[in-house]
Amino acid sequence: MNSGTDALRFALVAAGVRPGDAVVTVPFSFVATTEAISQAGAEFDFVDIDPRTYTMDPEKLSAYLDAGCTRNGQTRRVVSKRTGSPVTAVLPVHLYGQMANMDPILELAAQYDLAVIEDACQAHGAEYFSKKENRWRRAGSMGTAAAFSFYPSKNLGACGEAGAVTTDDEKVAQGCRLLRDHGQSAKYVHAVEGYNGRLDAIQAGVLHMKLRHLAKWNDQRRDNANRYDELFAASDGALTLPYVPAGSRPVHHLYVVGVANRDGLRAELASEGIETGIHYPIPLHLLEAYATQAFRPGDFPVAEHAAARVLSLPMFPELLPEQQVIVTEAIQSERTCR
Repeated sequence: MNSGTDALRFALVAAGVRPGDAVVTVPFSFVATTEAISQAGAEFDFVDIDPRTYTMDPEKLSAYLDAGCTRNGQTRRVVSKRTGSPVTAVLPVHLYGQMANMDPILELAAQYDLAVIEDACQAHGAEYFSKKENRWRRAGSMGTAAAFSFYPSKNLGACGEAGAVTTDDEKVAQGCRLLRDHGQSAKYVHAVEGYNGRLDAIQAGVLHMKLRHLAKWNDQRRDNANRYDELFAASDGALTLPYVPAGSRPVHHLYVVGVANRDGLRAELASEGIETGIHYPIPLHLLEAYATQAFRPGDFPVAEHAAARVLSLPMFPELLPEQQVIVTEAIQSERTCR
């Protein structure tokens, strides 16, 4: 696909999401997650995130499907009380390079007959131990389909926009192939009306060459994350370090800490030449673009709390140990001075 956004949109449509349906996802992600749902013609609903991993909280998903929906007596579909739309899919986001807790999400999806589309745009090579299957599973291999982004900043990045869909469902795969190429089943034979969503050949060539290095780069990111953990171990506890649950092998697309005076600390680090990021400063339900959706502050308190605290520190495979020492010492110094 020509982008991760199109990958997500086409995966939703090919998996059976139709105009007037609802898809449930999380409010703590990049806006492409909800754009893909809207552009597929569906409504989006949210469930809050786990406060430690920042990924979809399965307990909140269960509560939403039980209390936030009703059953249609004829179709047996669950219907969102907020939108009045039948819920046909759930879209967990694998955030910062770590997979969501997929076993209970998949169990709920099976119980309520929902497609599961993984937003794996930040999780190239991440792994999750499925207790149900008693084996490790890769991001993009567990749901009905998954979307990956190859934006240049990703663990596997092209020179420009690029994306991909993974699925083990041939019907979904064929649907995505049609959608990305104007609905063509053969040249000038248009089975459906599609889009111009093909991957550029030059980007494909770049990705083909870089793919062989992905495992090494991911290992370097893991080493860097472990080093950050060790360097921050003696801190005063004012920072919340990334949480990695048992049964997770993240690829650390980002190394994100939580801190109360996030904006002040970020400004001080910038004054010392240390660049940081915020992923993401505004939860999706509070974006101006969705003002008509009638969401309010307090609707998803965990996501809102995270958005006010998260700070992404420098993280890339070539990051040097001495550079990490500079970053951590600067942060610890600033925390000490307050």
